[in-house]
Amino acid sequence: MRESAVARMPVWTLRHRPLAGDVLLAALLVVGVHHSEPAGPPEHRWWTTALVLGTVLLRRRRPEAVLAVATVITAIGVAARWPAPSGLFLLLSVLTYSAALHSRHRRPWLHACLAWGATALAGFAAGPAQWWSPEQFSLFACVFGGAGIGDSVRMRHAYVAEVTERARQAEETREQEARRRVLDERLRIARELHDVVAHHIAVISVHAGAAGHVLRDRPDQVWPVLGHIRGAADAVLDEVKSVIGVLRDPDEAPSTQPTPGLDHLPALLAGLEAAGFSVRREESGAPRRLPSVVDLAAYRIAQEALTNAHKHGDGSAELTITRTPEGITVEVVNRIGPGRAGGPGSGFGLIGMGERASATGGSLTSGRLPGGRFRVRAELPAPESATSWDDSADQLPTPTPIPTGGHP
Repeated sequence: MRESAVARMPVWTLRHRPLAGDVLLAALLVVGVHHSEPAGPPEHRWWTTALVLGTVLLRRRRPEAVLAVATVITAIGVAARWPAPSGLFLLLSVLTYSAALHSRHRRPWLHACLAWGATALAGFAAGPAQWWSPEQFSLFACVFGGAGIGDSVRMRHAYVAEVTERARQAEETREQEARRRVLDERLRIARELHDVVAHHIAVISVHAGAAGHVLRDRPDQVWPVLGHIRGAADAVLDEVKSVIGVLRDPDEAPSTQPTPGLDHLPALLAGLEAAGFSVRREESGAPRRLPSVVDLAAYRIAQEALTNAHKHGDGSAELTITRTPEGITVEVVNRIGPGRAGGPGSGFGLIGMGERASATGGSLTSGRLPGGRFRVRAELPAPESATSWDDSADQLPTPTPIPTGGHP
C-alpha cells in the first residue's frame, strides 16, 4: 500500500516522547507559579511544586482525577487567600486542556464549568472583593481557554485518524477492485478459450470423419485432410498455452515436476507411515494405464482423503482401489478420532475432492458409517476404449512433413 500523506507528517507531531514533554511543561509551570508570587513563604513553594509535578505527570493517565485535585486545592487557596493561588490558574488551564484531550467521557465544557465554578464560589466565600477580582476573570479565561483548545486538538486528532482510516480503506478498495478486474479478465479469457477450442475440436472431428471416407475411397488424397486436422490441433495447443500463461499467477514459478498419478502412491504412503499414520492398502482389478486427468484426480482424492483421516482420525485408515473396465474407484475409510463426533473438518477438502471427481465426469460420496467410521468414495469413469485410444495415439509414428502441393 502506498504511504499516505498523513503517514509522512513530521515525527514530532506523533508525540513519541510524551514523558519528556510533561517534565518540561512541569518545570515551566513551577517557574510560572513561583514567579506569580515571589514574596510567598518557602512552604508554599514546596506544596505548589509537588502539586504541579504530580498533576502534570499524571494528566494523561487520570485527567479528570488530577483536574479535580488541582481544582479543590486551588479553591482552598483562593478561599484562604494564600499568597500564590493565581499562579495555579495556569495549572488549571493545562489540566482542563488535558481533560478535554485525553478523557474518555468527552465533556470538556462540563469540566471547565466545574473547575471555574468551584474556584469562583471559593472566592465569593472569601468576600465580595474576591468575587469581582481580576483573578476571577483570568481564571475564567484560563479554564475555558484550556478546555476549548483541548477540545479543538481532540477533534483535530479524530479528523486525522478518520482521514487516515479512509485513505487505508480506499487503498484496500482499489487493490480489491484491481484483483476483481484481473479475475474477471481471466474468466473472460477462459470463456474465449472454451469457444475457440470448441471450434477447433469441431473442425478436427469433421476432418477426422472425412479422413475415414477419403482413406477408404481415395487414399492418395488423405494427406491434405490430415494436414487440416494437425493444423487445428496445433491451434488448440497454442490457444491453451497462451491462456494458461495468462491464468498463471505471475509470482508462481513454472513447475518442472511431473504430474503425479497413482504410481506416486507408494511415496505418499511412506510419508504417512513415517509420520505415524498407518494405512492398509488393498487393490483389485488388472492395472492399466488411465487417462492423465483421471490418474491425477484419483491420486489427489486419495491424498486429500488420507490427509483428512490423518488429521481427524484415530491414527489409521484403509485405502481401497478398485479397477474395472468402466473406470476406477478410490475409497478411504477411517475411524473418527476422539472429540470429532460431528465429522472431520470444515468440509472444504470434501468440496475440492468433489470438484476433482466432477471434472472427470465421476462422482464422490462421503459420510459416516456405523461404528464411528467415516468414508470417502470416488468413482471415476475411465473406459478401456478411451485408454486404448490414448495408448494407440502414443504409439503412432512421427508423421512425415506434409507436402504443400498434394499427391498425384
